[in-house]
Amino acid sequence: MNDLLFELPLPEFFDLGACLAYMNRSPLECLFRSDSKGVNRLFVLEGAPVLVRLTVAEDQPLRLKATLLAGVRPGAEAIADLARYIVEWFDLDRDLAPFYRIADVDPLLRPLAVSERGLRIIGIPDLFEALCWAILGQQVNLAFAYRLKQRLTAEYGESLEWEGHTYYHFPRPEVFLTVTQEELCSLQLTRNKARTVLEVAALIAGGGLSREELLALPTPEAAEQRLLKLRGIGPWTSQYVRMRCLRDTTAYPVGDVGLQNAVKFLTGMDRKPTPAELLEFAVPWHGWEAYATFYLWRALY
Repeated sequence: MNDLLFELPLPEFFDLGACLAYMNRSPLECLFRSDSKGVNRLFVLEGAPVLVRLTVAEDQPLRLKATLLAGVRPGAEAIADLARYIVEWFDLDRDLAPFYRIADVDPLLRPLAVSERGLRIIGIPDLFEALCWAILGQQVNLAFAYRLKQRLTAEYGESLEWEGHTYYHFPRPEVFLTVTQEELCSLQLTRNKARTVLEVAALIAGGGLSREELLALPTPEAAEQRLLKLRGIGPWTSQYVRMRCLRDTTAYPVGDVGLQNAVKFLTGMDRKPTPAELLEFAVPWHGWEAYATFYLWRALY
């Protein structure tokens, strides 16, 4: 089909290759399929599945191209919504120059700022997906979290077959209104995780929680406090959602094991740093703690 939907101008300090390298970190990823040139992802637009490919146009100035691979071409409003989603997915409207001014002179970040130049925080613009991913990742290794997401998505999400591969769309919260804890536990979710997923799904489906509501709060800390009121949502989960969904560059999940291990590895410490030590490391990163975290994770995989 290869029907061009739109092109987006790319900012300074954007490297699709660096972003794809991060996105390729697990073969268990089920929500998109990436290669060395671009990424394919299934969207549901106007109630219908639409498979889209993102690549970078070769000519200057560089632009991100969104091409329709399968499905019916959506209308103008849906295409505009998709463009906004992609801007947020790749953080395309962020000026990274201030971050690199900090990172280029920071002992921990400087090597990563060179090797990962142009990497953007890969966001999760959908609040329900972001919360579920964080819930599934609580106190398990990354590979098992991916397996849980894969099972949840295959069981309850929409899908589309194209050129011998099945593409999945993360399930919408409304789907879970008739799902039981036992059904989620059969996918190897713990009872606590199953309960939290169902409660969050019901809350979002009923209009009791939304990304728009959280973004409208006066500060990111207020959004975090709103999330912490939910049973099963702790500081790590709320910080992760601030970082990946609410696009808060000051989010700093000091309880994240990956962050702790990255700092331990890069500094040669014989133990994981304490939260207080991580806060001390972050003093020069003020305002860019989330980007520092995202880059530090790249030291591990």
